[in-house]
Amino acid sequence: MDFQFKLNDSKAPPEACSEKGLHIEPAVSIGQGEVDSDVERFGSLHRTLTPRLIHVISLGSNVGSGLFIATGKALADGGPGSMFLGYLVVCIGVWANLQTLTEMTIAFPTSGNYIDYADRWVDPALAFGAGLAEWLGWTSVFASEATFFVLLVDFWAGGAIPEAALLTIFLVICLVVFLMPNKYFGWLQYFGSLVKVFLFLFLTVLSLAIIGGSGPSGYVRDGSTWTELPAFKNGFGGFSNAALLAIWAIGDQVFIGVMGGEAESPRYSMAHSANLIPWRVAVFYLVSVVLVSLIVPSNDSRLLGGSSTTTSPFVIAVEDAGIKGIPDLINACLIIGILAIALECIFLPSRILRTMARQNLLPSFVAKVDEKGRPRWALTITAVTAIVLTYMSLSAGGLEVLNWLIAITSASFFTNWAIIAFTSFRFRAAINAQNSTVLTRPYGWQSSYWPLAPVTVLIITTLLLVCILYLGIAPTGSAFSLYNFFSYTIGLLLIIVATVMYKIIRRTPWRDPTTADLVTGRAELTAKEIRQLDAYYERPTWRRIGTYLRLW
Repeated sequence: MDFQFKLNDSKAPPEACSEKGLHIEPAVSIGQGEVDSDVERFGSLHRTLTPRLIHVISLGSNVGSGLFIATGKALADGGPGSMFLGYLVVCIGVWANLQTLTEMTIAFPTSGNYIDYADRWVDPALAFGAGLAEWLGWTSVFASEATFFVLLVDFWAGGAIPEAALLTIFLVICLVVFLMPNKYFGWLQYFGSLVKVFLFLFLTVLSLAIIGGSGPSGYVRDGSTWTELPAFKNGFGGFSNAALLAIWAIGDQVFIGVMGGEAESPRYSMAHSANLIPWRVAVFYLVSVVLVSLIVPSNDSRLLGGSSTTTSPFVIAVEDAGIKGIPDLINACLIIGILAIALECIFLPSRILRTMARQNLLPSFVAKVDEKGRPRWALTITAVTAIVLTYMSLSAGGLEVLNWLIAITSASFFTNWAIIAFTSFRFRAAINAQNSTVLTRPYGWQSSYWPLAPVTVLIITTLLLVCILYLGIAPTGSAFSLYNFFSYTIGLLLIIVATVMYKIIRRTPWRDPTTADLVTGRAELTAKEIRQLDAYYERPTWRRIGTYLRLW
């Protein structure tokens, strides 16, 4: 953790500041304090998300249905071997993507993050494409979480409550939160993250007990789910399905970076989370997929996508072991986790739209913020789109719509990975062309063994592109059809066509490395911050590692 990423935290730890009674006065940048003219024009976001809130939220962000439910679909589609390989590839991609992005973020902690970077170092059209992909991907995730909410409530209701009513309840719960100040969103996310971390730990212990034969009807799991059933189902198509589910579930990790734009200490929060997230992703997801592959056979009809009632593979295993009461507890925690993810799915894309408007990629009114620090137009546009996508499941099969949403989100996320990697090369080109010292200043941060990380990202995104095209052309269990092809590639096509059209219509300029902006929003450490950093790194390694594990 900390000892492997020396000098990543470009800010003293918040606990140290509070203990000494210090208030950090960050250097002015787009990411830390909006320019006065922008504040007058658009209004200002309120910095009500503390470093501790962001730290705990980062522990549980992106942990939800993709981990606790959709792993069952990956298992059913690809078998245990393909599922593990698919999630492993994406976990490696998460590390490489964060290595790539964090280097730029620490140097320029701007509110626009990689959308801003694509604009200033590559081309505004690419920035528009990146913003559209991020907004589209996360808004689609919101609608898919609504589908999972219906499945989980039906675990108790058994279909007695109409689907339209359940979707409406889900929408009301989520959208009401954004009528309140941001601090309420932060604390709800904090609580939701704690529940998800607890659920992961609980399910890990419970799964190990089930493997050992616990429960009135339990039996020892001996790995027969790997040996008596195909470990790699449906060939490359099975792997492709698993990989796309993995990128849908965990591929986008910029949420915490965008939240940094409303953090009290954005640079510390973002750097700290960049260290934490790859470890959290690897532990949470790889441990879970291994456990799932041992406790549930891949041919169980109750898995998502099967012919029977769909539910979490963990619930299936507990029910089979005859353990009473636990399935209800798991289901309740899953509902809380899904609602927490859904709130992220409104928060993040609304901030993306606002960022794009501030960069003149969208009409300026979208960037306006009300007196409570909420980007009302961006929230409204995002909420309306999310509502439309959510109710789409009423006009078609819920699983069919879910497959569309997963395909759109997967394409959006790996497209942005590729954009971040390419932007990194242009960023380095600008640094070299201008002989900038932005990466070599005290407590600066550089990606390990650059360009290893961006090259790894480009290799993995190419593989994911092949996966989505393969499934569009040669779908598992059926013949080629235009409907199926577009159901898999519509997200990719939307992003590409919109970016090209934006380039043609707006005639945006390609940025020259010799004149690219390496000034606006650049992080400048004050003498006080450097003293606090010095004090932080004088701590023993075990104490620095401990800051990544705190839950309070």
